[in-house]
Amino acid sequence: MDLFEAEIIQLRKELNQHNYNYYVLNNPTISDKEFDEKLRRLQELEEDHKEMFDPLSPTQRVGSDLTQGFKQVVHQRQMLSLGNTYSLAEVEDFLRRTNASLEGNSIQIVGEMKFDGTSISITYEHGRMVRAVTRGDGTRGDDVTVNVKTIRSIPLELQEGDYPDSFEVRGEIVMPWASFDALNKEREFNEEPLLANPRNAAAGTLKTLNSAEVSKRGLDAYFYYLLGENLPFKTHYESLQALRRWGFKVSDAVAVINNLEEVKNFVDYWGEERKKLEVATDGLVFKVNDYAQQRFLGNTAKSPRWAIAYKFQAERALTQLKSVSFETGRMGVITPVANLEPVLLSGTIVKRASLHNEDIIRQLDIHENDFVYVEKGGEIIPKIVGVEIEKREADSMALQFVDTCPVCGTKLVRNEGEAAWVCPNTYGCKPQITGKIEHFVGRKMMNIDGIGEETVEQLYTVGLVKNIADIYDLTNDKLTIVGRIGDLTANKILRGIKASKDVPFERVIYSLSIPNVGETVSKKIAFAVGNMDKLMSITVDELVTIDEIGNVIAESIVSFFADERNKEIVARLKAAGLQMAISADAMAAKSDKLKGKTIVISGVFEHHSRDEYKKMIEENGGKNSSSISKKTDFVFAGANMGPAKLEKAQSLGIQIINEDEFLKMLE
Repeated sequence: MDLFEAEIIQLRKELNQHNYNYYVLNNPTISDKEFDEKLRRLQELEEDHKEMFDPLSPTQRVGSDLTQGFKQVVHQRQMLSLGNTYSLAEVEDFLRRTNASLEGNSIQIVGEMKFDGTSISITYEHGRMVRAVTRGDGTRGDDVTVNVKTIRSIPLELQEGDYPDSFEVRGEIVMPWASFDALNKEREFNEEPLLANPRNAAAGTLKTLNSAEVSKRGLDAYFYYLLGENLPFKTHYESLQALRRWGFKVSDAVAVINNLEEVKNFVDYWGEERKKLEVATDGLVFKVNDYAQQRFLGNTAKSPRWAIAYKFQAERALTQLKSVSFETGRMGVITPVANLEPVLLSGTIVKRASLHNEDIIRQLDIHENDFVYVEKGGEIIPKIVGVEIEKREADSMALQFVDTCPVCGTKLVRNEGEAAWVCPNTYGCKPQITGKIEHFVGRKMMNIDGIGEETVEQLYTVGLVKNIADIYDLTNDKLTIVGRIGDLTANKILRGIKASKDVPFERVIYSLSIPNVGETVSKKIAFAVGNMDKLMSITVDELVTIDEIGNVIAESIVSFFADERNKEIVARLKAAGLQMAISADAMAAKSDKLKGKTIVISGVFEHHSRDEYKKMIEENGGKNSSSISKKTDFVFAGANMGPAKLEKAQSLGIQIINEDEFLKMLE
């Protein structure tokens, strides 16, 4: 073995240990900078010594954007679901039944936290990860090994220990609250629908056909069950402690319980303490500790007889309203935000909650200094669901909506039939200007890396970027005069600006912040109109002939391009080299084969990703829909289609076609 090979092996060992210290023990022993330097050195060595490639190297945790579709794998041991209960009385019944089945033999129960994520089964051989499979239908699931490898708290290779040559470990993939909030903030910025809860976010992320994206989303994992032939342990609790020794993340919320009184104490304690955890939880699990007793009790067709889940009620908290602030958005919409006395709710401190619009304030009948109920029903984003009238101050005044913009002072307007009040000062109101710049550089628009919310504020404040066209006048010299932008960041921004000139025409339209023109409408317009010159001169009557374009959208577009300021900005973007017409390749791929068809996609596919299929549907005149209804023409189903969607499609008599049938339709 030469020196370089020895260094590669040593770096891998060190980086795996540092990952374990940071993500499992929460006790890093080196700085992020030192870790990054070691990782960069390993990447360089592996690039020069390709014969040393290892799919479980720490460098592989970054993932790839070339992930293929997931294969279906049959579980070696069926993954059952747990029976649920919402009352201590039913937990007591479970203990009584279990005692009776064991004919009075003494039993111990292990109490554990029930994390709200998505189940995973991982197989290890000789201390190395071999395969990671989702629960699926319990009999078979999807092989998501390529994505699971990017989760840094899951060991790729185990610590030294007494582990068997081959075993299976089961756990829960979760998205911590901090990662969930960051993801929703990004989706809000890109005007994408917000995710309802960390459980859905974790499940969706794990099935993403882009492991590089999975790597960025900050997933975590907790493990709770060990399976294998001839395991060296007699109890479940011993197995959990062994998993912890071997490098797996095992919850601290684990206790051996001997009687009902201890069960009650466990429920009472974690009913409150769970609110301080960094991840979403939805209950507790109680399992018979002794493996021999588990085997004796056995399973039903759906769930084990030796375990039960106790589910928590939806969490609600009462707190006082301190004030209401009014915020101006990118399109001038004024949003009222409730500022609350901080309250702990589902693991996060809640200080603010959106009140949406004036109508919601009136429906809730909120007064100044009211005590309000805040809820995360199903662990969702905080919302105010009611007012405690009995705590209301006798002389408190009903909340009044502002009548002028809180930033620029312009008189607000409200269009007939709409709930929102809007600031009409489109070109002079700072949050509208900076919001449009932030939108322009976003991932689904021009995707200019390095320019975030803070950088936009800086560029606007120093006068370098007053509108989106100014971005293309930036240089290294200009950028580096802005505080906290060094040469590396400046070069990153300039590379992003250069790359944005290749962004397709439909995304250029979307990036302009034309009122009422979102991502889907931008695509429709781009393919129907063809180029920017025609779009700038089109009439309302011509626009409404395009599928899904009504009078409101058509009038917004015509009004937008009637303004000389917008014409000037577009002219500058054109001069900078942005794509101002649909590409020949995109036009060649377009057809009317799915014209007028509303299609729902569900499942996992082999030949193309779901996003690629959605694009094909649009390019061939079809419409993508997320939910099945009577208007759905057919369901395009891949492997592991959701059972609820399958049942609804069958009940409505809607045709279901597979991948090969769909591709044949487009031949």
